[in-house]
Amino acid sequence: MIDDLWYKNGVIYCLSVATYMDANGDGIGDFKGLSRRLDYLHGLGITAIWLMPFQPSPNRDGGYDISDYYNVDPRYGTLGDFVEFTHGCKQRGIRVIIDLVVNHTSDQHPWFQQARADKESPYRDWYVWSDRKPAHADEGMVFPGVQKSTWTRDRVAKAYYFHRFYDFQPDLNTANPFVQEEILKIMGFWIQLGVCGFRMDAVPFVIATKGPQVRKPVEQFDMLRTFREFLQWRKGDAIILAEANVRPKDDLQYFGDDGDRMHMMFNFHVNQHLFYALASGDTGPLAKALVETKPRPATAQWGLFLRNHDELDLGRLTKAQQAQVFAAFGPDKTMQLYNRGIRRRLAPMLGGDRRRLELAYSLMCTLPGTPVLRYGDEIAMGDDLRLKERECARTPMQWSTEPHGGFTKSDKPCVPVIEQGPYGYPHVNVAQQRRDPNSFLNWIERILRMRKEVPEIGWGDFEVIETGDPAVLGLRYDWRNNSVLLLHNLDEQPRELTFSVGLAGDSGDTLIDVLGDQHSQAGKRHRHTVMLEGYGYRWYRVGGLDYLLKRSEVDGGNGTPV
Repeated sequence: MIDDLWYKNGVIYCLSVATYMDANGDGIGDFKGLSRRLDYLHGLGITAIWLMPFQPSPNRDGGYDISDYYNVDPRYGTLGDFVEFTHGCKQRGIRVIIDLVVNHTSDQHPWFQQARADKESPYRDWYVWSDRKPAHADEGMVFPGVQKSTWTRDRVAKAYYFHRFYDFQPDLNTANPFVQEEILKIMGFWIQLGVCGFRMDAVPFVIATKGPQVRKPVEQFDMLRTFREFLQWRKGDAIILAEANVRPKDDLQYFGDDGDRMHMMFNFHVNQHLFYALASGDTGPLAKALVETKPRPATAQWGLFLRNHDELDLGRLTKAQQAQVFAAFGPDKTMQLYNRGIRRRLAPMLGGDRRRLELAYSLMCTLPGTPVLRYGDEIAMGDDLRLKERECARTPMQWSTEPHGGFTKSDKPCVPVIEQGPYGYPHVNVAQQRRDPNSFLNWIERILRMRKEVPEIGWGDFEVIETGDPAVLGLRYDWRNNSVLLLHNLDEQPRELTFSVGLAGDSGDTLIDVLGDQHSQAGKRHRHTVMLEGYGYRWYRVGGLDYLLKRSEVDGGNGTPV
């Protein structure tokens, strides 16, 4: 059962094939180059790779405008190269998750081309049409300030088509049973080639009702159960990780009351309040967000992340909270996007402060859920704000001090590599950090290893511990008669805390520091006194030193004594 729920205690690493490693020197990353870096990823300690879209595409939206779901874009290689890659992952015990982008296609997809050319085509009803432009066409846009409408007239079809995203991404009519059947075929195809799961893009839009008369879309949640059942039949341990930026009251609708819908969802609610906590030093709203998203089925899991390939969406925060986050991390208009978010990578947002970076990634690894790391995070890569919209945070991986960061031997990389400034590849790259035992890369490797050795975080139930200080977040996890305590100080000033672990009797009197030697023994009334440095953190195992002897029994022999 534990192996079937591997995602409960995993570490997911997201990358784009196009910008990771170029093997043939054409300036574009490819599967052969990615395969050469599998030993690096294995050494980093990740358990699953999430691939951003790599199928054929006009590439007007980073590959999220797919024109063929059953192939590999020739720029990245062949289906054979993909199978070699998944085989290499399997040899190293790494699972592969791929993006499932089925809310829309490219307008160059043969389905859409046939649909627009012939009103009698069977593909006509695979998309959403209207003879007239709906009155609400200027509502519900995903990219405000860039996107002008959600309905565009097609001169060939002589009708308007619906597109929640850009006008070159017509929405599929996902209520059509033939479209649903095709989605299952797509999933089955890639599972046969070695895929272990899918990150489903824009899930609320996929399952929403669509049409010219729809003013308030209704979610068709049974569709999610259909996807889940298909996966369980085809590959028992395959998962769906849902991109669903929804409110806590709707979480169980996506997970399913019985855990029969989505296996995982990204916790956008916690992510946004985490950034408010980092900006303000106030952990209160974050603690509240954790409690609000606590209810979930036993088999369900959150995906915890800091930054991803999109902007940092702040729509769940109050106006005052948004203003504080913008002021701290994106004060310049060039750093902001879509009137709602920040388009920077984490390292420049935190001013390259090693203490704050460690604090942030320690939080990501210890909040309830499974950590999702983005390529380049492990070396604290920066961004290039000269690039448009989200492209600024999608620059090529920086491997060495060689030209173009060792990403390619071509003089024309597909995306400019960061060359200048403190985040340029001469200063931030894998090769240099691998040689430095105190580098951020080596710290990330150690923290990921420790995260996997503390399965209570992924499997257990949590309680927010009263620390007596709004700047310090305390969490205790309990699982199989074992407990861990995590403390994080989000202020630059040191804090002295006096607190109780919250367990009955003297079972919480001994705290063993699993990252160092700052152990703690409780004093009177079972209370601990701990000094946390500015932006400091502690990972404690609760109990005596005898836990070392029981360690391998706790998680079925998968852990290594610390």
